[in-house]
Amino acid sequence: MLATPSTISMTSTQADLAGLHLDDEADEAEREREREKFRERPLLSMKQEELVEKVRREEEESGKKGISLIVVGHVDAGKSTLMGRLLYDIGELSEKEKTANERASKRIGKSSFAFAWGLDALGDERDRGVTIDIATTHFATAHRNITLLDAPGHRDFIPAMISGAAQADVALLVVDGSPGEFEAGFERGGQTREHAWLVRSLGVKEVIVGVNKMDMVEWSQDRYDDIVDALKPFLASAGFSTSKTTFLPLAAMEGVNVLERGSEVEWYTGPTLVEALDKVEVPARPYDRPLRIPVSNVFKGQTAVASGIAVSGRLCSGVLQVGDVLRAVPGDGVATVRTIELDDEPAPYAVAGQNATLYLSGIDPIQLTIGSVLCPPSYPPRLVSRFVAHILVFDLSSPIVPGTAVELFHHSVNLPAAITKLLAISERGQVVKQRPRVLQKGVTATVEITLRAPNGAAKPPVLALETGAENKDMGRVLVRRAGETIAAGVVIELLD
Repeated sequence: MLATPSTISMTSTQADLAGLHLDDEADEAEREREREKFRERPLLSMKQEELVEKVRREEEESGKKGISLIVVGHVDAGKSTLMGRLLYDIGELSEKEKTANERASKRIGKSSFAFAWGLDALGDERDRGVTIDIATTHFATAHRNITLLDAPGHRDFIPAMISGAAQADVALLVVDGSPGEFEAGFERGGQTREHAWLVRSLGVKEVIVGVNKMDMVEWSQDRYDDIVDALKPFLASAGFSTSKTTFLPLAAMEGVNVLERGSEVEWYTGPTLVEALDKVEVPARPYDRPLRIPVSNVFKGQTAVASGIAVSGRLCSGVLQVGDVLRAVPGDGVATVRTIELDDEPAPYAVAGQNATLYLSGIDPIQLTIGSVLCPPSYPPRLVSRFVAHILVFDLSSPIVPGTAVELFHHSVNLPAAITKLLAISERGQVVKQRPRVLQKGVTATVEITLRAPNGAAKPPVLALETGAENKDMGRVLVRRAGETIAAGVVIELLD
């Protein structure tokens, strides 16, 4: 039968209507995504607005802004020794403490670890001579109040390093300049590359590279230049801008170029380490966004003033005051903030960008774990087990295919997951291939990631997430497999 104009018109109209999916039944998950998309973000209260204004005014008047510094690099590059030396030179580590550390380290035949012991407080750390946990301390330069996070360099403790890097604004990458040691840390299997990728993926935009142990090569400018030439293109490929990258030669044990220059390094005309730290750029803080505090530690307070259940973590966004009521997600636990500590001192409030310890009341400790997110009861983040992310694939021993089992890291929590779908490969922001079969080293891709149920569990866990557009810090994820970091990226869509 020939088609008449009316039947053609009817068919065309039907096709247009069908394209609108008016007759499709939207499932509950789809409706929830739509509600989430148009959920109204709460405005700051008058009290909170006044607090934000007060914080900005105090920063301006004091001339000092707060930053968090993560110290990273290959094992035995001298990270803890360098930071111990810096604290001693600026007066934060007393002569008495230094002498006590020297005597104790000599007794067990590790005299070279005297400065490192200023940070490595755990017995295992001192016995093994490596940092295991994140050591936190505080110091000030002329224009910066710095929270120092000394991360472990050994590959066995990468999860602890990720937890620290998620709380940092700027990175100090320490490399060993002594013969053969830089190469061991920089080549495949070394932690120099992985640490640089990790900190950049977790939002750190500025890096200071300290070429340590230059006294071991008699302050050879050729050796320093060779290391700088090897690192510059690599750091640029990892996403660090040239204007946000500073190189400097150091000798931590001798204290050369830490606080003051030495005559040994006349050919170098750049800043000392302290001068470089004093000039780092402070990122804009999202004070006006809803409060988000991923918990990095849970413990019990030991003093009369600071007793009860306590948590520590970095405020990704928002502001917080003593007396505020918070919800811990996942879960329904609600707590009241009894005490806030900043830099080990009581404080009436905390704001985005600060690492705080909170003493809480009214909540069962079982409802708080490392990885919980504290938030306003009226505006929690979504809890999901499946999402879409835009990732950069790093150095791989084998390609990524649909169904690849991985470990997903988000702040201080790591969960079993799988890359369930490869949706697209992009170049310079444009999709160049839909539904690729594999992902190789160096590609930028859009993928679907699904959390897996742990052994013995009936259903997968859920994770408190937001898209990168909503909250940069809450939308960053890292992907590891078989002990190596294979990708990192930003969440672009929450599914279910």
